[in-house]
This record gives sequence, structure tokens and C-alpha cells, in this order.
Amino acid sequence: MDWLNAMNNAVEYMEANITEKLDIEKVAKIALSSTFHFQRMYHMITGVTIAEYIRRRRLTLAAQDIISGEKIINVAYKYGYETPEAFTKAFGKMHGMSPSAAREPGANLKAYPKLSFHISIKGDKDMNYKIVDKGSFTVVGKQTRINMVGEKNFKQVPKFWDDCMKDGSYQWLSSKAGKLGVLGVSKDFDKYKDEFNYMIAVEEIKGTIPKGYVSATIPAATWAVFESVGSLPEALHDLLRRIFTEWLPSTGYQHDCAPELEVFPVGDMFSIDYRCEIWIPIKK
Repeated sequence: MDWLNAMNNAVEYMEANITEKLDIEKVAKIALSSTFHFQRMYHMITGVTIAEYIRRRRLTLAAQDIISGEKIINVAYKYGYETPEAFTKAFGKMHGMSPSAAREPGANLKAYPKLSFHISIKGDKDMNYKIVDKGSFTVVGKQTRINMVGEKNFKQVPKFWDDCMKDGSYQWLSSKAGKLGVLGVSKDFDKYKDEFNYMIAVEEIKGTIPKGYVSATIPAATWAVFESVGSLPEALHDLLRRIFTEWLPSTGYQHDCAPELEVFPVGDMFSIDYRCEIWIPIKK
């Protein structure tokens, strides 16, 4: 499978250049993908971001170099740390000890192995979807910055929804909702910080936008629209993982770098029968 070979080639490139500054655009090109799509796919499949993978691999190799007798200061600079102090802090966070202590007999160090990709399509549940072409449109809503490191996004997004429900923002937006209903919009992905902006929004509202609300333009795109059935946010998180780890790799589609949408009709979001949608922008 071309996708599988490309992802593994990207990992091999990162490993071969592990002591160099990461050129994420080049890595994504080797993966036959856009920067956004490669990082999003990698994170969904592995559970770690590219930056976190590189950090863990460097500290694993650094421990081996120290045990082999290399000077700690040289190892620190070799793996991209600007100061020995920064290296010692990072080393201690991963290994639970200082670099010098790693040389002691019986030191219990941690190792993060090189990853390789294999596809296993479970097929235990249907993934109902349809392809939709939609022109550009504007959304209005509340926005926050979300961090993907360690899958924090799966905690931060539900908290943002809870906050908006408590302060009345969600209720106000619901009263202005158009045909699509209330939307969750993931956009403005930062390829260096593993962050993105998330909006709880509705289609364009006529008149002045209230203070604290923002507007954004969703570009025209082709979307793969998936139905989620179940209590939120768990059902949505499970479906999103399956889209990135099963559906995209097996269909030949790529993420088209436009915002991702979650479409929430009126209803009990915590019901086991609640139905909503995930819209993923795609291209062949």
C-alpha cells in the first residue's frame, strides 16, 4: 500500500536525521501528504505528536550515548538542546534520573522504540458516510486555543463546551442556528506547536457580532461526512480515531487542509441514541 510505505519512509527519514532540526515540510512530502494531514494522521494513529516522538527518540538515544561514555555536554548539543541544564531537565523528566546517574550500574532507564506503521482494519462497526460538496460560508461563535500534545484536545474541547453551556454562549448560539445546527470547528492548525483553534459556532448571523464572539470563513471543499451515534464526547472521539486510522488510510483520500466540522443537531447529546456528524475535508 502506497500510504503505508510512505508513512514508514517518513519515519526512516526522521530517524536518519534525528540529530538535525526537524524539517516537517520535507517529512510530510516523503509521506506523500500535506504537513497538516501528516501530523494529524500521525497523532491519531500513534497517540503522540511528531514533536513528542522526536523528543522521546532523542532522549532514548542520548541515554545510550551517555552509557557508552560520551560527555554529557556533547550529548546535549548533539540532540539539539541549547544548554546542558535544559538537557538535564528533559532527561530527568523522561528517565527519572540525571544524565550522570544514568552511568551508574543497574540504572533503570526508559526506551522509546522506533515506530513502524501497519494497517489493521477491524471492520467491527459500520462507518456510514457520504461525500458532500459545499461552497464557502461564514461562521460566528466562541473560540479557544486547543493543544494536541498527549491528546489534551480530547479533554480541552469538552471543557470548552461545558464552559459555553454554563455562561450561556451555547444557548445563544443555538437560538441563532441555521440549517446545519450548532457546529464544532477545528481550524488554524499550527504545525510547530501542535495546536489549533476550536470554535463553537453557527452559520453567519445577520447584524453586529456580540463582544467576545468571532467570525471565520470556511472555504469551499469536498467533505466526507460521517454519522456518529452515541453519547458525547466518547462516541465522537471514537469515530474520529477510526476515520484517521482506518478510513483515510484504506480509501486513498487525503485531508484537504480545510477546517474539520462537527455538526450537532438539537437533542440530548448524552443519549446513547444521539446522532451527529463529523465533516472531514478530503481530496484524492
